Amino acid sequence: MKKNILYLVFLLISISTFSQLSQNHFIPGEKLKFVLYYGVVNGGYINAELLASEYEGKKVYHSKMIATTSGLADVLYKVRDEYQSYFDPATTLPLKSVRDISEGKYKRYDLAFFDHKNLKVTNSKNKVFDAPADVRDMVAVFYYIRNMDFDNMKSGDLIKVNTFFDNEIFPFDMRYRGIETIKTKKGEYRCIKLVPYVEPGRAFENEDDMTIYLSADRNRVPVRVQFNLKFGSIKCDLIEYSGLKN
Repeated sequence: MKKNILYLVFLLISISTFSQLSQNHFIPGEKLKFVLYYGVVNGGYINAELLASEYEGKKVYHSKMIATTSGLADVLYKVRDEYQSYFDPATTLPLKSVRDISEGKYKRYDLAFFDHKNLKVTNSKNKVFDAPADVRDMVAVFYYIRNMDFDNMKSGDLIKVNTFFDNEIFPFDMRYRGIETIKTKKGEYRCIKLVPYVEPGRAFENEDDMTIYLSADRNRVPVRVQFNLKFGSIKCDLIEYSGLKN
């Protein structure tokens, strides 16, 4: 009888996990490439790749995002940034994140280890930070928002997200703004429109000067991220993709 109860518990956990995984709008093997435009100038590229991996004996998803400048931007201010996240496929909660920054003469390498059970995050210098239960790194957020149930949202609904970035807990709240069709050099896309709150100040004039567009299909691929800055605009547009789930 005891064995049967344990089996049922294990079965229920397995079914629950499989159900959550089946709702993911992405799978390992997905590759996305984006181009960065500063106004009309091509300033660089971002490559995102999702892999199946293991972390401390647990099966995880491992995402790598690499940003590089190109052309004149590469001559004026060379950027080679890499962000990585090892996260739970069922919850998109991260276990470990990596930030390897090379921007001109500025270099920085950071690690973050997430203990969701004890609500702690530890950085590469063993400094421990209190954190909310749903805290994510910025890469894991990229996948988390793709899994949201937008079908049951109304325009104006608030989406609250907590992130750990640069040794701080940083709210990345956003508003759902419905469906919008946008034009890119690759064609027209019907998209889910999200407007994160940004802090007005040196770079932004208004709190809604950033917009994220996700494809309104079963892949929920980021099609465009747009920033309206005081000194101009930046667009990050999807130009290549492979290995999509659907």
